[in-house]
Amino acid sequence: MVYIFLADGFEEIEALAPVDMLRRARVDVKMVKVGSTDKKVLGSRSIEIIADIHESEIDLDNLVNLEMIILPGGAAGVENLYGSETVEQVVKYCVGHKISIGAICAAPSILSRRSYLKNIKATAFPTFRHYLTEGGAIPEDTQNVVTDGLFTTADGVLSSIDFALELVRVLKGSEWAQAVGTNKPAPGD
Repeated sequence: MVYIFLADGFEEIEALAPVDMLRRARVDVKMVKVGSTDKKVLGSRSIEIIADIHESEIDLDNLVNLEMIILPGGAAGVENLYGSETVEQVVKYCVGHKISIGAICAAPSILSRRSYLKNIKATAFPTFRHYLTEGGAIPEDTQNVVTDGLFTTADGVLSSIDFALELVRVLKGSEWAQAVGTNKPAPGD
């Protein structure tokens, strides 16, 4: 199970590219609404998405099937995610249980501000990279997608597909990432 957290103001392509690519790789992905109790989420470009579940539906005491979480960017969306107690608890659980975390654009700042990226190579949208340095991360300015340990980070909207394919690689391996990225039959088909 993969949770992708969506809050009003999220960057649409940074969220939907991973959902699309992971579902193509036969990964169970749930879009999770953060904030008000309905499941409608308004993206930064005024595209409305209906989430699969609301954050209140996550059983924080039973995350045993969790394989990864994803935090999309969008400045307003990121601030809403940063303020969510549920997101905070799930991130803490993932770090404690060595579960992968993907964050793109402004979202790596959530992890860095909470000191999860100390001594981790990471990237973020250029105007948010100062959070990486301030949080003790090792900023990577030459790569648009970086995986270091549990963390996969990306620099922004133009890297959304590469980020999504890297998340597929992290969960399912290189063969799956190549198959999804080239629209070829899945391994074993």
